[in-house]
Amino acid sequence: MKSSGEQITSRDNARLKHARAVRDGRIEGEIFVEGLRLAEEAAQVLEITDFFYTQEFAETERGEELLKKLHNFNGAVVGQKLLESISDTKTPQGVVLLARKPKSGRQILEEKLKSISTPLFVVLHELNNPANAGAILRTAEAAGVAGAILTRKSADVFSPKSLRGAMGAAFRLPLWMNAEFDETINFFRANKIKTICADVRAEKKHTEIDWCTGAALIVGSEARGLTPEEVGQTDEQTKIPMKAPVESLNAAVAAGIILYEAARQRNF
Repeated sequence: MKSSGEQITSRDNARLKHARAVRDGRIEGEIFVEGLRLAEEAAQVLEITDFFYTQEFAETERGEELLKKLHNFNGAVVGQKLLESISDTKTPQGVVLLARKPKSGRQILEEKLKSISTPLFVVLHELNNPANAGAILRTAEAAGVAGAILTRKSADVFSPKSLRGAMGAAFRLPLWMNAEFDETINFFRANKIKTICADVRAEKKHTEIDWCTGAALIVGSEARGLTPEEVGQTDEQTKIPMKAPVESLNAAVAAGIILYEAARQRNF
């Protein structure tokens, strides 16, 4: 496919500078999407504000298909070195998109509740590893979760690293970001959804919890989990059995194990 976009040859080009600012989280309301698979996902559901690609990418079959979908916007053609100058990875795949950040908030989840009787939610409370946050969203979507809440101090699930972990789930899952913990608990109580936290001191195994009612799994930070006061605010606590001397699991792994037990009980 012959390139039709603007040819950019300078690292100091204003569009490239803007792309780096979006990549680094310095532009409110825009996100940085890198790589073929994520770009394909974003092109279907997001409002694209700019995009950059190499001539080599344009000549591939999937690259040509993607550029046809983006034909209404004048993308920019860059060389490999210039693409690397804005990339968040060591080996960029030939395309970068900038897009409007998807809407999120309490009202998004309230709207979702209108169409589902026994929802399953996941809450990430001060979970600050972006790769883990993205992986949990990816697993949550696969397990049939209705939406996710991220409390203040949690990782930005629209950062490049988190988006790679989520593999498009952050574009599709209803999200409420920057919520207060108390606000989250009150939201679930008001909607008759029981809150269940993962806690190593819990007595019940994750297989002993009834996940067939409206439920919300709360996953705490990798470093400290939930405080005793926060645990006390939840309706139930659960743990995953582990052989000694192992005492804990990666947060994303633990969330995946529990969410798939919930999915098993619900028969998906």
